Amino acid sequence: MTTKTPDRARTRFPGISSRAYEHPADRSALVALRSLTGFDVVLRRLSGLFNERAIRLAFLGGAVRAGDNQFRHLHDMVRDAAYILDLPEVPEIYVQQSPQPNAMAIGSDHPFIVVNTGLLDLHDDEELRFVIGHEVGHILSGHAVYQTMMMILTRLGARLAWLPLGNIGIAAIIMGLQEWFRKAELSADRAGLLAGQDLDAARRTMMKMAGGTRLAEMNTEAFLAQAREYDAAGDVRDGFLKFLNLLNLTHPYPVIRFAEIDRWASGGEYERILGGDYPRREDDGSASISEEIRNAANAYRESWSQSADPFIGKVRDIAEGAASAAGGLFERVTRRGGGS
Repeated sequence: MTTKTPDRARTRFPGISSRAYEHPADRSALVALRSLTGFDVVLRRLSGLFNERAIRLAFLGGAVRAGDNQFRHLHDMVRDAAYILDLPEVPEIYVQQSPQPNAMAIGSDHPFIVVNTGLLDLHDDEELRFVIGHEVGHILSGHAVYQTMMMILTRLGARLAWLPLGNIGIAAIIMGLQEWFRKAELSADRAGLLAGQDLDAARRTMMKMAGGTRLAEMNTEAFLAQAREYDAAGDVRDGFLKFLNLLNLTHPYPVIRFAEIDRWASGGEYERILGGDYPRREDDGSASISEEIRNAANAYRESWSQSADPFIGKVRDIAEGAASAAGGLFERVTRRGGGS
């Protein structure tokens, strides 16, 4: 349990709800799913197709579990992040040999974290603290819900590939889930910042993901300018190509994540949370779906208004119409299901 204090003075957030840091598009979907009557039963049945126990045993046998005697600094980082974000149970963390710099949170009953050795080689301790906080944020948000759905649907899509139209429907759902994935990564980045409370470390993490360890050759202002250039690059054709490039990605590009965490940190919301002004977990059940959907639509609208991408301008009206239709659908479904 989270009884120890972190290694140095950081603000702790007792009872913090994941709604405090979730991207509006991520938060609206999570609030809707949590409020659907019987969804927890459906999820448990879906999870039965995904053997969490077998996967944990695979890491127990093939990776190194961090603790007091192995990778203690990682064990302490997880404990600290759980303490700061008030996660009731400290997750296990495993280190596996892989040159790919990656980390992930797995499971729904007792989620655990896996980090690759490539990630440890890439980042210093404060950057790792941000990454660990990112994964703890995934766990606190319950993102394993749609990660499990994604894996099941991907497998189902492979089985239905021989049908003329079966795989098309599955592919459309997976595309939607991948967009959710990308917004969830932005949510987890905010959780990582709240856990580490070191914006420079968060920025360095993104820069290293893009350009490796040679930070002396990189510059934060130039990297932010690169993000703006990517946003405004070219004409409508370039905007469409950017859209196509993202289709199969579960994470936004590092320059986008850099710009998003920088914007969130300087926008006032981060400071309000540090000051103790944040939603509490005990109030999650009364969260309004329609309000969160409006927040998501407003977030997309604000993002589009700030974007210089000409392709965004062409699809703005269509997307806003789709968002309104989706909001109406969620409201009708939840009214029938007894949700708020």
